[in-house]
Amino acid sequence: MQIITFIGFTALVAIISYLKTKNTDEKSSDGYFLGGRSLTGVVIAGSLLLTNLSTEQIVGLNGAAFKEGILVMAWETLAAIAMVVTAVFLLPRYLKGGITTVPQFLEKRYDKMTKTITSGLFLTGYAVILLPIVLYSGALAINSMFNVPEMLDVSKNTALWITVWGIGIVGSIYAIFGGLKAVAVSDLINAIGLLVGGLMIPFFGLMAIGDGSVSEGVSTLINANPEKFNAIGGSDSSIPFATIFTGMMLVQLFYWGTNQAIIQRALGAKNLKEGQKGLLLASFIKILGPLIVVLPGIIAFHMFGTTLENPDEAYPMLVTKVLPSYLVGFFAAVLFGAILSSFNSALNSSVTLFGIDIYQSYIKKDATETQVVWAGKKFGIVLAVVAMCIAPLLVYASDGLFGYLQEANGIYSIPILTIIVVGYLTKFVPAFAAKIGVISGSVLYIISQFIIKPMMGEENYPHFLHVMAILFALNIIIMLIIGKLKPREVAFELAYTKQLDITPWKYLKITGIAICVIVIGIYIYFS
Repeated sequence: MQIITFIGFTALVAIISYLKTKNTDEKSSDGYFLGGRSLTGVVIAGSLLLTNLSTEQIVGLNGAAFKEGILVMAWETLAAIAMVVTAVFLLPRYLKGGITTVPQFLEKRYDKMTKTITSGLFLTGYAVILLPIVLYSGALAINSMFNVPEMLDVSKNTALWITVWGIGIVGSIYAIFGGLKAVAVSDLINAIGLLVGGLMIPFFGLMAIGDGSVSEGVSTLINANPEKFNAIGGSDSSIPFATIFTGMMLVQLFYWGTNQAIIQRALGAKNLKEGQKGLLLASFIKILGPLIVVLPGIIAFHMFGTTLENPDEAYPMLVTKVLPSYLVGFFAAVLFGAILSSFNSALNSSVTLFGIDIYQSYIKKDATETQVVWAGKKFGIVLAVVAMCIAPLLVYASDGLFGYLQEANGIYSIPILTIIVVGYLTKFVPAFAAKIGVISGSVLYIISQFIIKPMMGEENYPHFLHVMAILFALNIIIMLIIGKLKPREVAFELAYTKQLDITPWKYLKITGIAICVIVIGIYIYFS
């Protein structure tokens, strides 16, 4: 019954996505890469949430909460502030310039080589870090919920390979052959299911703890585990409180404001107003995220204690423990949709980056739109296969899935954010400074975290979020010095392409302020 429900719901989402997008012009690069720039605020919000809320979040962050408690909610709640900043500051400039990819802005602001270096960093990060982690965490969840090794009578490792390739193949079909609109529509449907299904887990978990009463379950959980409900992390935690004001906000701003896999949804908006509404709606719902990606981990700790060797198994075990059997199939289908969403989003963004920023710019400059789209699709197939080969190997290297993901992302996230911030806030910093900033940022971070840190010992070295902030400031200073010594001859001005209406949403400021106040209030309450 569980398998039938799982297959049925997954098939229904695929059919609806096909019907909604069958008239999309795949031969048009705008239709394929940006969904024809026709996405509404609600679709953008649903797509943003599900792109982010996948198993690397659900499994990884609940695993972190199992170990450390509510303090890891910083990864969720602070995202809301970063989304407000994106809606107010970055999105109007993106849509004004009519760009399709973030590196395209860098070409306009700096030069073509800066765009290429940035696209290469994005593609490398997606292929080696993001895509494999999404596949691995997704396979881990599906294997645990359906007990795939026992069902197929194979070892855990073999089952992992089978599930990784199954997810990867299905996700590739969505992302490569459906384009952004197919991904966005399926995301919206799955986002609704995931919000409903995700909230069921803490509901049934609290009922199990409270002998049938949710309120009694909350009281028991808090009284039995008070140390898990302190949002202020100590110096030995994964998120020391001071990091919230340094690298944490930089990571959030990169992810929600400049990460191609995320911002591409907002770039597909029909106008600025719809894009801003989508970002702010998503940010408001994001505040409720800890109910799905943090609270279950604490419930799992209360129920399983220290009996789990791998904290990343806490969430799948809780699901199978507290969820009624007739709902397991539905929730697995929704979770499968979340897995596909993150995989699809990164893969679709990779296809976009390659097709527009590399193929059309270097390989075949006179390529038609059809040729650009098909070149991107072929590249996507290769990238998907590479990710599917790497993903199962993470079982040997993963030590705290979510923390590993965030630390590894620093290789490309902060350097890219640095040159974008300087690009928007200055007019005379030259392209040479951007190349120095992005290359030195990546190299110095790799040296810091993977050479010096192991030599000195983790306990004697600054937290990786502090390192990000230090390198961010250092690279900005370097770029500004270069800009002072050898400025551009002509000041940069971002031209308005008039492709879209960039009239802002009239409730933008008051809604943004309200969201920021709520986030601050949550921190005060749990301090």
